[in-house]
Amino acid sequence: MRKHWIDNLRWVTVLLVLFYHVIYFYNNKGVFGGIGGFGDGPQYQDAVMYLLYPWFMPLLFILAGISARYALEKQPAKEWFKRRTRKLLVPSTIGIFFLGAVIGRVNTMAGPAAETIAELPGAVKYLIWSISGIGPLWFIQDLWLLSLILLIVRKMDAKGKFMELCGKPGIVPLIFMGVFFWMGHQTLIMEPNPAGANGLWNLYKPAFYLIPFLMGYFVFSHDRVQEIVSRSWLPLMVCALVSGIILTVTGFGQDNTLPEYLSSPLNNIYGWLMCLAMMGWFKSSFDRTGAFASYMTRSSYGIYIVHYAVIATCGYFLKAKTQMPPACIYSLLTIAVFILTPLLYELLKRIPFIRYCVLGEKKN
Repeated sequence: MRKHWIDNLRWVTVLLVLFYHVIYFYNNKGVFGGIGGFGDGPQYQDAVMYLLYPWFMPLLFILAGISARYALEKQPAKEWFKRRTRKLLVPSTIGIFFLGAVIGRVNTMAGPAAETIAELPGAVKYLIWSISGIGPLWFIQDLWLLSLILLIVRKMDAKGKFMELCGKPGIVPLIFMGVFFWMGHQTLIMEPNPAGANGLWNLYKPAFYLIPFLMGYFVFSHDRVQEIVSRSWLPLMVCALVSGIILTVTGFGQDNTLPEYLSSPLNNIYGWLMCLAMMGWFKSSFDRTGAFASYMTRSSYGIYIVHYAVIATCGYFLKAKTQMPPACIYSLLTIAVFILTPLLYELLKRIPFIRYCVLGEKKN
């Protein structure tokens, strides 16, 4: 039987990613990417970044780990990985030469090297735009790598003893597993060169995201663990929200993606409790589907892939080419991303060659 709560939690989280990127695109906290804010004063709407960033991407990796176990129970590992490669690696490599070029052009237009790049030959500019336009596709590049690592780790537990052990913890041990969450953030480089390899390491955070991915596969894929979390979702949510509010108030104004911020105990307490609370809440209250939920289950992956092209183009135009107040710009960009992104996805998936390159799908 399909677990609809997992599907629902996944697409809801993807929609939160879309909204996060609307706020992030205009942030003035020094977070890498975007085109800057509206002056040097406090932008209180940036609180959305502080409240969402600690948990929504780790949660997506947990859900991916859970889904990986269910998929590998139904098909051979070789076939599963072949499908993963097409679905994940094709859009994040070949696909960047389509939508990635659009995103990269906006990035370079808003960056300090805009005039230098403008003087380069067209083919060179296109290559720079494409490579610099990977954007949120780092997530599926990471996911492909972690899927490969998972196949190796599974062989170490060929008899399933570790998997069986991972289904036995109660709510207290599950909460204290947040220590692993904190340990993952200790793998970040504290003083990276943003333009170097250590800057990419901190951006992709593969060692950190491996932890929630493997936890999803080994721990949270168990029905018993899911039931335990669902029975405790309300106190978990209350504790998570309290810690999140304290984190946001005390850390507001900082770059919330810096290693020092991410590795702080409070950030990790909040992030882990929210992951547990959201899983418990959706298992308890949203284990059902309908027409809209079914559509989003099928489409959220494609919507994730194409959404930042909409944000980059519309977001740049609204700020650079109009004189509207910030409230109008935020509102219009939010409307644009939630309406135009599904429309763009529906268009692209109907064009065979583009569908394969951008979405990794063979058939509509």
